[in-house]
Amino acid sequence: MSEMRVIGIRVEQPQNQPVLLLKETDGDRYLPIWIGQPEATAIVLEQQGVEPARPLTHDLIKNLITALGHTLREVRIVDLQEGTFYADLVFEDDLRISARPSDSVAIALRVGVPIYAEEAVLDEAGLVMPDEREDEVEKFKEFLESVSPDDFKATDG
Repeated sequence: MSEMRVIGIRVEQPQNQPVLLLKETDGDRYLPIWIGQPEATAIVLEQQGVEPARPLTHDLIKNLITALGHTLREVRIVDLQEGTFYADLVFEDDLRISARPSDSVAIALRVGVPIYAEEAVLDEAGLVMPDEREDEVEKFKEFLESVSPDDFKATDG
């Protein structure tokens, strides 16, 4: 299991598809996850420190967790099946709630808990981007030009 940090959201052109980019904290692998626009917006707003007048859905979930007396310990990206990523919200006493990675990351950023990816997920979908001297954003743009969501779908082989 590797701890991940959120690099940010990028938009794949020409489809205008948001991609969440995570990177190993103590490694060289990146994990791109295609996500929906509402989740991308929620992640970007939190990264930019924008506080909406009324709680957005992920803010509401954070407030509910606190109000119900629970503690979110971490988020784990646990599986990849046929191009779809799966995540768990991990609470005290190892209580786990399955969730989409995009929602999980949006909540993790708000609560301030670590994000991890299972080694099997990184082995299957993690990418090492060439030329470490380049800026992360530039490397990611190059990556997006050469890959599509279909590249992460399971094969029979």
